[in-house]
Order: sequence, then C-alpha cells, then structure tokens
Amino acid sequence: MTGTNNVSIEAIIFDCEGVIIDTETIWDKGQEEFLRRRGFVYDRSRIKHLLTGTSMQDGVMVLQKEYGFLGNIEAQAEERIAIVRDLFSSEVEFIPGFLEFFLKANQIYKTSIATAMPSELLNLVDRRLHLSELFSGLVFTLADVNFRAKPNPDLFEYAAKKMEIPTNRCLVIEDAPHGIEAARKAGMKSIALATTYERTMLINSGADWIANSFAEITSLLLHQRGKP
Repeated sequence: MTGTNNVSIEAIIFDCEGVIIDTETIWDKGQEEFLRRRGFVYDRSRIKHLLTGTSMQDGVMVLQKEYGFLGNIEAQAEERIAIVRDLFSSEVEFIPGFLEFFLKANQIYKTSIATAMPSELLNLVDRRLHLSELFSGLVFTLADVNFRAKPNPDLFEYAAKKMEIPTNRCLVIEDAPHGIEAARKAGMKSIALATTYERTMLINSGADWIANSFAEITSLLLHQRGKP
C-alpha cells in the first residue's frame, strides 16, 4: 500500500477493543453498573468518547469529573475491572470480518496490537481468542510505556520500535478519536473503523480514511494498488 507522500506502508498496528474484539456492549454494561452503584445513570452519548482508549485509572478520573463523585481512584479502577471481568471471559468475540482480514494482511504487512486494555482483561481475552499466538507475541499495552495513555503517541511509537519499522511506514487501525489523535502525533497514517462510533462522528477525527467494516479495509489495503 502506498499512502500520501508516496510512503510505503510496511506495518499495521491494531487497536484491540472495537477493532479486533467486540467489547463495547460489555463496557457499556460495566459503566452502567459502576455508575448505578453511585446513584447515576450512564449517559453513553456524552461520556463514551471520553472513556475510549483511556486507562482504567484515567477512566475513573473522567467519571469522577463528569458526575461529581469522589473516592480512591485505584480502588474504583479495581472495581471497574471486577464488574466486567466475568463478561470478558465468557462473552467477548472477534469483530465481524477481522479474522478473515488479518489472515490475509498478515502475509503482506508486519502486524501488532497496541491497546489500553488492562492486562488482567487482556489475559482473559487472550485465553479465549489466542491473540498472542495470532500476533506472534507482538501485543503491547500501556504497561510498556509507563501508562502514557492515548492520545499520547507513546504506545504506537513503542510498537513501531519493537517491529523495527519507521513510524511513517506504519498504519494504525483505530475506532476512537483518542487513538486516531495518538496515531497522528506518532506520524502514522490511520484508518478509523466505524464500529464504536458512527461514521459521521469520525469525519473530524483526523483519520486518513474511514471504513464502515473490514470489507472496506480489505478493499483499501489488499485489493487496490497505488494511493487509496
């Protein structure tokens, strides 16, 4: 694939939630329960985009600020994890079309995962869906970059370094504005996948391309030649 400025893409970095695995319903259930315990109603349209791509601790700080409650951030982050732990181990599945796309793309590009998902939950998903095996161990989390969460570019830059690919030859597939911003700051091209947010909400995200599905991404990356 050749992007703008005639730079050839050699690697694809995947966000995990909303891109590889379908966890948004699980997280919504988790936020609803976490806030219900404190007497609040989860306003998805107002809050969702503020939480996507953040660490568990940062997410608690967002919720505290937006809803006006207090409490120990570490303890509440653990509570959030506990609420969704069982759901992750029993319900999580691949995003439709991901596996078919990945098996083709992995023959052409280097691939890795760069995710803000807590390691405890990622391990549950890994046991169910074997992500580490699929990506040959190239699965990176915020723990690798001192928990510098997106929209900071650190995690994507770290993934590129580990793959030994220059950042300007990496493409990020993301579902969230924070992730798209992190890719831009890292000097990477990006595709916004409209799984978590509607396409209209991603138009101003700064993504280089927007896709409704992996079928569209397949056409962009695998079937076309030259500049998309």
